[in-house]
Amino acid sequence: MPALPPPAVTFSAADHPWINVRTGPQYDQVGLRDLFLDAHTTDDLALPHPPAASALLRIAVAITARITGLDAPELTASQWNALRRTCLEQGRFDPDAVHAYFDQHTWDVFDPVRPWLQEPALRTQCDHSSGINAFVPGRPAGNNLAWFSPHGHHTAEPVPTAEALEILLIHHYYGRSGQCTPRTVDGVTTRRQNSGPLRSSVSFHPLGRTLHETLLAGVPAFTGDEQFPGADACPWEEAAPGPQTPPTGVTWPGRLLTGLSQHAILLVPGSGGSTVTDAYLTWAAKEPKQITTDPYLTYQFITERKNVARRRIKHSADASRAWWRELDTLVLAHDEHGTHLRPAIFGTLNDLPEDLRRNLRIRVHGFDQDGKVIDRQWYTAITPPLLNWTQEHDPVKAQRIAECCRGAEQTAQQLTALAKEAWYTATRSRTTQPPWSNKALTRYWPKAETAFWRLLAEPDADVPAAFAAAAAAALREVTEAARISHNSAARAVAYAIQDLYRQPPAPPKKTA
Repeated sequence: MPALPPPAVTFSAADHPWINVRTGPQYDQVGLRDLFLDAHTTDDLALPHPPAASALLRIAVAITARITGLDAPELTASQWNALRRTCLEQGRFDPDAVHAYFDQHTWDVFDPVRPWLQEPALRTQCDHSSGINAFVPGRPAGNNLAWFSPHGHHTAEPVPTAEALEILLIHHYYGRSGQCTPRTVDGVTTRRQNSGPLRSSVSFHPLGRTLHETLLAGVPAFTGDEQFPGADACPWEEAAPGPQTPPTGVTWPGRLLTGLSQHAILLVPGSGGSTVTDAYLTWAAKEPKQITTDPYLTYQFITERKNVARRRIKHSADASRAWWRELDTLVLAHDEHGTHLRPAIFGTLNDLPEDLRRNLRIRVHGFDQDGKVIDRQWYTAITPPLLNWTQEHDPVKAQRIAECCRGAEQTAQQLTALAKEAWYTATRSRTTQPPWSNKALTRYWPKAETAFWRLLAEPDADVPAAFAAAAAAALREVTEAARISHNSAARAVAYAIQDLYRQPPAPPKKTA
């Protein structure tokens, strides 16, 4: 069992550089304190891992609420909006408030008593560490084969502490479920953990012209649903509750944004604290995850589920799904008959100053995972300014967007079915995955995106015809060789394209 790290081993998340930021063409690394002191001159975060960026934005927004007073639940909606406008007009975060906050708490990653976002009790509650390879995504661990990595059980390379902090955030927010390093509490040993609160999700964050604007625009308003008896606190603001005394409720904004982790972690430093050589990674809570509304996620309502509490599910991230296909959910306001709910943060953006609102874009951070252990791919994107397209500001534009999104999805389904049937007709082969379907769909979506933006610019253009043309072009491309070689393929594709232009019955309208 490793001993307590010596006092000389330190790395402050507040004052040591570990966060990548961008200002114009220049990139730099800063700690959390400088992130706020220089937020008004910083364009954006530049973390290489989108899930770490999404997690850090939630932490930074919680700190923003603290140093600005926007975390006061007694403020009325008008007072809260007025305070946020005042903070925006000031043009920067108050340096005295920033220093006062960071001087008040412990930020040392290797602090022997209160390491930042970690549980020191794991030194005694776990009889062995998990290993650095199990901690770093992409490395093989245990008996897994090293297909794409030079790392192995006997070649566990240390990780720079700056990089390890980003990985720490990924585990806290997107960590896997299932088997983990055993942890013993009150004489009972358990080795099963729940998945992270954001696992397999895609987040939509407001993106301003500076990081100062981004953080203030991203503060969620108090709704009255997330306040329980007792003070709200982020994990670094009080002693860790531990598995014996779990928190009683989700409070706003600290615990809502930073305190829902299902994983307990402890990093083992290398010499001097510049690297991490080992890690403990295990469960943090035995109770099922609490049902909350994350302000940056979209949700879908499934009424046929018997468990009422589980009828609302978050939209899953899909690396193959372009962000514009979610535009209808983002621009349409929810109504009582809707099946989709846009991010709650959108409800606060209409009260921003006009010049900021018109320039505000949306940063998309997704992590395509299964619900348990498989990590497929993470991705990110930035939308153009779209708040002026929302139903509250331009209902005609919002409905046009919804119509185009529905048309694109409907044509995609039609293309898949027709390409499959054309393959069967041409080859007489009833394979489960006809190659024309997937290939045609892959080529269809880039063409559909081009058609989508053209349809928005031309309000009178025919939506079904535009997407049918994109689908027909995609199908012709993937079947070109077969059509040249075989008359049966040419006839089958010709009939499929003819059917593409026949409009099928319209599906139920997506109203939110």
